[in-house]
Amino acid sequence: MVLGFHIIVSMGLILLVLLHSGRGGGLSDMFGGGLGASAAGSTVVEKNLDRITVVAALIFVFTSVGLALLLNNG
Repeated sequence: MVLGFHIIVSMGLILLVLLHSGRGGGLSDMFGGGLGASAAGSTVVEKNLDRITVVAALIFVFTSVGLALLLNNG
């Protein structure tokens, strides 16, 4: 069960990282946020994407530690 959840979180984290804009492009430009804002992460979409990515990364860390503990005890 933890392994399946870990795989889903891993795929989601990969998707979230790929959605981030590199040097002009990405999710914020798709919604028109890149027109007036040239600084990275200055749009509302980018800030929310950052927050969601951090939460997904924390869940990934916790599931990784949980899997390590399960494998150690089993």
